[in-house]
Formats: sequence, C-alpha cells, structure tokens
Amino acid sequence: MSTSTMKSFHPFHLVDYSPWPLTGALGAFTMVSGLVKWFHYYQMDLFILGNVITLLTMYQWWRDISREGTFQGLHTFNVTLGLRWGMILFIVSEIFFFLSFFWAFFHSSLSPTIEMGSIWPPVSILIFNPFQIPLLNTAILLASGVTVTWAHHALMENNHSQTTQGLFFTVILGIYFSILQGYEYIEASFTIADAVYGSTFFMATGFHGLHVLIGTTFLLICLIRHLNSHFSMNHHFGFEAAAWYWHFVDVVWLFLYVSIYWWGS
Repeated sequence: MSTSTMKSFHPFHLVDYSPWPLTGALGAFTMVSGLVKWFHYYQMDLFILGNVITLLTMYQWWRDISREGTFQGLHTFNVTLGLRWGMILFIVSEIFFFLSFFWAFFHSSLSPTIEMGSIWPPVSILIFNPFQIPLLNTAILLASGVTVTWAHHALMENNHSQTTQGLFFTVILGIYFSILQGYEYIEASFTIADAVYGSTFFMATGFHGLHVLIGTTFLLICLIRHLNSHFSMNHHFGFEAAAWYWHFVDVVWLFLYVSIYWWGS
C-alpha cells in the first residue's frame, strides 16, 4: 500500500518534508553570532542578516501550518489534542524558566550579603517607583487579558466583528506595554551590571518583555488569520493557544510587579 493511501486511513498528520527547521536554525545561529559581533565590534550587519533569515522562515513556516490546518484539513481532533498538550507542556516549561529568575531574586533579597551593604535593594541602587509606569503597565496587561477573553468568547459565538475588535485592542495594548517598558529601561538609573539587583531585574523583566513581544506577534498573526476567515466557532486552536500564552504572560507580570517592583523596593 502506498504512503499516500496509508495517510487517508488514520487521523494523524504525517508532516511533509520541510526546509524551514534548517533555515530557522541557520537564522538563529546567524543572529546570535551577529549579537556577539555587535557587542565586540559594534557591527550590526550579521545580526540584521540573521533577523531577516528568521523573519522569512517564520512567515513561510506559519504560512504552511495555516494552510495545513485551514485548507487541507490535516488538523483533525487527534492532531489538535496533541497540539493542546504540546502547548500546555510548553507553558509549564516557561513557568519553570521564570521560576529560576524568582529563585535568584528571593535568594539574594531575603539574605543580602555584606558586599551589598546587608540591605535590599543594594547601596546606590535607585529603584523605580512601583506606582508609576509599573502600575500603568499592570493595568495595561490586565486590560489586555479582558480584551483577549472578549475576543475568544465572541469567536465562540461566531461574532466576527467583536472578535476583530477584541484582538485589535489586545495587540494595541501589547504594543503600548512594550513601548512603556522600553521607556522605563531608557530612564533606568542602573544597568544589568549593577550588582545582583540589576542582573535579576533586567533578566526577569527583560525576558518577560521578550515574551510580550512574542505574544503580541502571536495575536497579530491570529488577527490576520481571523480577517482571512481561517477560524470558525468550533475550529480555532491557533487562537486558543495565543490566548493561553497571553494569560500566562499576564500572570507572570503580576508576580514580577508584586515581588520585584513593589516588595523588592
């Protein structure tokens, strides 16, 4: 029996040969090498090339996945179930990723060493006021959690216009958050090299900011797919995965705000 005939007798998706994992790896390698060149020689050409390769790979790989799930009918119930478990396990791994940053922060803050003046924050560190930009960013992310939930419920009710509005506002709020965090970094009086406080602060908030950018891109792609009628009220796991990821980003920020910005100050 031929492979093509065998494929039609089971509900699983046998992935076709694809060049995108290879080009994605090459793009990531080029981008990291470009970062090293940028840091040491102040030349960004290799870094820009890596970004271009990665962006082209993302576009074509996501195009193929959208085509498989939307037009070719390859994302059956069993395949979608596997995707759900994959996303759940990915978020669990991300939880432990951020747990390491919180562990480092509390390990240093609960028992500050004599090199830091035996106080927390360390001597000469001028911290942020938690009731200014950090509080505004908290309100922005909480509002974005409301809008993405609004969009999800509208999609389940087959309300196309409200789904579009909810996704649009969520993307705008995500972009607004990133702009404010970038402004906060520019105005910071300390750097990642300023004792363990600077290291843990910028590692934790910086990686969270990266996750916000990824989540915003995720939701933007969902908005574009929705406008192209790729989702239905019963078949929209791509959007559900984006919403799960965004809620995870919201919860992590709440822990960051309470522990690092408020309690840690």
